[in-house]
Amino acid sequence: MEVKFNIENIVASASLNRELDLYAIARDLDNVEYEPEQFPGAILKLKKPKTSLLLFKNGKMICTGAKNEAMVHQAVELAVKEISAYIKK
Repeated sequence: MEVKFNIENIVASASLNRELDLYAIARDLDNVEYEPEQFPGAILKLKKPKTSLLLFKNGKMICTGAKNEAMVHQAVELAVKEISAYIKK
C-alpha cells in the first residue's frame, strides 16, 4: 500500500534565555494578542511567512503553521527582530 502525505504544519520551540515583557509587546505591536486571563502566552501572528508564535514571559517561543524548516527559521528570526526591544537583559 502506498500512502501519500503532505506536511501542513510544523511545530517548533525556541528559547531566548531572557524574560519578555508581554504587556509591552501586546501594547506596542498590532499583530500581537495577549489576554493573560485566557492564556499565559502572547500570540504573535505573522503574514509572511504565514505562521503564529506563542510568546511566554520566560522567553520560550512556540512556532506553529510553518510548512518546512526554512519557514520556521524565517518566522523565528522575524519574531526576534520584532520583539527585541522587549527582551529583558
